Amino acid sequence: MNGLAQAAAAQTAGATRPIGVPPGLFGQYELGRPFDEMFQPDGTVRPHCRPLLEELLAASLPQLRQTQVDADRAFLTQGITFTVYGDEQGTERIFPFDLLPRMITGREWDTLSRGLTQRLTAINLFLKDVYHEGRILSEGIVPRELVYSCRHYRREMRGVHVHRDIYVSVAGMDLVRLEDGRWVVLEDNLRVPSGVSYMLANREVTKRVFPGLFSRYNVRPISHYGQALLATLQTLAPPTSSDPTFVVLTPGVGNSAYFEHAFLAREMGVPLVEGRDLLVHDNVVYMRTTSGLRRVDVIYRRVDDDFLDPLAFRRDSYLGVAGLLNAYRAGNVSLANAIGTGVADDKALYAYIPEIIRFYLSEEPILPNVDTYLLSRPDDRRYVLEHLEELVVKAVGEAGGYGMLIGPHSTADERAHFRHLILADPRNFIAQPTLAFSRAGCFVGDGIEPRHVDLRPYVLFGEKVSIVPGGLSRVALRKGSLVVNSSQGGGSKDTWVLLD
Repeated sequence: MNGLAQAAAAQTAGATRPIGVPPGLFGQYELGRPFDEMFQPDGTVRPHCRPLLEELLAASLPQLRQTQVDADRAFLTQGITFTVYGDEQGTERIFPFDLLPRMITGREWDTLSRGLTQRLTAINLFLKDVYHEGRILSEGIVPRELVYSCRHYRREMRGVHVHRDIYVSVAGMDLVRLEDGRWVVLEDNLRVPSGVSYMLANREVTKRVFPGLFSRYNVRPISHYGQALLATLQTLAPPTSSDPTFVVLTPGVGNSAYFEHAFLAREMGVPLVEGRDLLVHDNVVYMRTTSGLRRVDVIYRRVDDDFLDPLAFRRDSYLGVAGLLNAYRAGNVSLANAIGTGVADDKALYAYIPEIIRFYLSEEPILPNVDTYLLSRPDDRRYVLEHLEELVVKAVGEAGGYGMLIGPHSTADERAHFRHLILADPRNFIAQPTLAFSRAGCFVGDGIEPRHVDLRPYVLFGEKVSIVPGGLSRVALRKGSLVVNSSQGGGSKDTWVLLD
């Protein structure tokens, strides 16, 4: 039987594994309902993945195991770790890494890039409007009570001028690909999005362990991210600063993303500081140095709003800088991202992003949302409570896979618990259909199997919108799992955007 006949037969029967691939490493590779990133529905390899498949078929299981060991060692020697809070076995661990790069064609990426640019442009216009004129609220496009009840809405920012009207300078948008191949936005991360250092580290490790494969592909570069971030921060410098000073503000070594904070400061060539390294005098921020005080003009902050200024927000915070809000409101320092951006990060506000795009840009969204139920609406709440076993329920302000119920994988006790939480505070939850989002081939130790994967591209907003081609592809390494977060057992892989 020739290849075409095999493909036709497999399509008729509903292919269960790849066509024309010896069992070996792929013996447990099952093709099913979700979109497969490596193989087409008929079981044949996708054309842009053929060199990857050939590389894998030329390798033995012991060779791939050794390659995985080499990759893990590279992460360890570079100190690429993350922290899991509340883990009794210890907090620091190597970031889980899958060997196989995920491929995205140039044509697909160009569409994603346009959609992300459109989305972040509209979000920045929305934030400016919400904290100033409030047109979108007055016209009833977005409910006023939804904005004002958001715990990340900051009344202290009403009427505050933000330099260049850029509220979100750094965004991480979570995308998934559906069964029909369409990309949709799952979440917007607009406060202090993390993970970009792992995107960069994944590329370096993948190039090291698969040098021959990398040379066979025309992969768009991402190594310039640090300089692109610095250029973005430079556009935020107050106009009075002729030679601005930039810093990265970290909560400290105990933070789960401390490696990333140090990594990005090093990439940009700017100081990494903690709150105790800064002070405010006469509404100007200064950094303590060995040669005295030095004025600070732009802060790339990796500290949440609540902890930024103990005089304005949480009084028990030791992570921020007393008086920072007043210096910010006076226009003497810029923050990336701005205080109060979390209002657009709220998962309930997410449901209105398509309308926000239409309102400010008079355009149809290029990247659609996932259908979302707002549990503050009686009809939505009634439906969700009757179908908890089918839906994914999320707390509107949580991240990292916490505060979430995945209905099809939940127990009766878990559903009863969420029912109680929803009824007690319906504004705090949304629900979405359980998505069969795409799977990509992963090396799992005994062979190659498909696992669910999402994509977090990083979008920079300065003089213009800048997006490094790729992002962090996060993988649900546990078989059957839909949770890709590293804190919940997920990992990541390199993302190759190809030059078509």
